[in-house]
Amino acid sequence: MEASSGLSPRMSSICVNKERHDDSDLQNFELEKSDHNIGSDRQFHSMSALEILRETVRILRYDSMSLMAIGALLICPVSAVLLSNVLVDQSIVKRLTIRLLLVAKSGGLPLRPFIKQSCQKFSEMALSAAMCFPLYITLSLLSKAAIVYTVDCTYSRKKFDSSKFYVIVTKIWRRLAWTYLWACMVIVGCLTLFLVLLVAVSSLFSILGFPSDLVVYPAMMVGFVFSIIFANSIIICNIAIVISVLEDVSGPQALLRSVLLIRGQTQVGLLIFLGSTIGMAFVEGLFEHRVKTLSYGDGSSRIWEGPLLVLMYSFVVLIDSMMSAVFYFSCRSFRNNKRWDLL
Repeated sequence: MEASSGLSPRMSSICVNKERHDDSDLQNFELEKSDHNIGSDRQFHSMSALEILRETVRILRYDSMSLMAIGALLICPVSAVLLSNVLVDQSIVKRLTIRLLLVAKSGGLPLRPFIKQSCQKFSEMALSAAMCFPLYITLSLLSKAAIVYTVDCTYSRKKFDSSKFYVIVTKIWRRLAWTYLWACMVIVGCLTLFLVLLVAVSSLFSILGFPSDLVVYPAMMVGFVFSIIFANSIIICNIAIVISVLEDVSGPQALLRSVLLIRGQTQVGLLIFLGSTIGMAFVEGLFEHRVKTLSYGDGSSRIWEGPLLVLMYSFVVLIDSMMSAVFYFSCRSFRNNKRWDLL
């Protein structure tokens, strides 16, 4: 990868700790500020989402073999299970959908096709997340750690070393899993709060005498506000995972550090989240239409379209995780240089 002081925030403000005899691999991986490096580059800027994407592509080209191996071995199995919904029992989805529709009706919401589809989609997502949780906390979490380690090695002009990564991940796995569990609790809390507020607002407008058709509009406003809050929560959780890999913090401390780190950079994070969400939703829609619903003749199209879409989905997940790591380094560099400039 070509050296680029403007687009490689790692090189201007972050360095690897010195080796220690008792635990050299882990100590080399822990990050800290370098006052000398910060002072050497007084010029700093906030990387845009496009610059982060370019940096991500540059890193992908630098160590494509390692990243492709991570995608094939760790991301593809999870993507295949997630897209196919092979672990999801549709009878449970129907029962959960009916319960949600009853709650929506009791709250005053009209049972329009959009409401019914939203309840069904939410039921599928919730049940899929619950059934795939063992994969998320093992393969998916391991892939995120491997991607962050690869990005860190790239900024150090090194290649991915599987033996060193194994030593590192065995030492940081507890704090990584603890941070992931806290991130899951934050996301579940946001979803629960949204459902409670949605029912409360709908019930309030129904009690005030508003027609059911008009109750939909305040509910849509609640959904819009929630989508912004939910997107910010996802960004905070993603950066917290990166922090738990690169720094000696975990759980709520990693989440708090993530909030402080991305302060002032949330717009960039939202653009990254929006791009990744659109990409994943597009591939999911194609898989739903081409593989689950549509087929040619005897269904032979599923033999090649299914794996192809799984690969596409895995690639989007890979790029998303890489961009989260680059976004962390960008925010870290921006914060460190800004602190130096204020001095």
